[in-house]
Amino acid sequence: MKDRLKWIDDFGFIGETASGHALVMDGGVEHGGRNRGARPMELLLHGAAGCMSYDILAILKTAKQDVSDFWIDIEKVQAQTHPKVYTEIRFHIVISGKNIATESVEKALKLASEKYCSASIMLGKTAKMVYSYEIRASR
Repeated sequence: MKDRLKWIDDFGFIGETASGHALVMDGGVEHGGRNRGARPMELLLHGAAGCMSYDILAILKTAKQDVSDFWIDIEKVQAQTHPKVYTEIRFHIVISGKNIATESVEKALKLASEKYCSASIMLGKTAKMVYSYEIRASR
């Protein structure tokens, strides 16, 4: 199966991925949409963050790290003129768990950002990618 994006109306779309999952995109009301779904540029960011999350968590699991919670806060800078590409993307990774080793997190982040995460590496061709992390101890 191929990926497909189908126009609904106005600026609303339903996507179906090759793996059989649906997603909704729409424009903001201020641009003629109805705000029924994520913006396409938001999906780029979330795709990259999801890719980074998957890779980091897989590496930490292999390193036998006891992760209990994980998220990425995303900040971005976008060009002011068209094409309004992202010029800088900042991922702040927060990892909670018991006895999480700093070395393991740094290794996972390096491998994900430089070798495994195709999405963030691709975005890094046009945007400056900035990564930071914090480890929070859980009880």
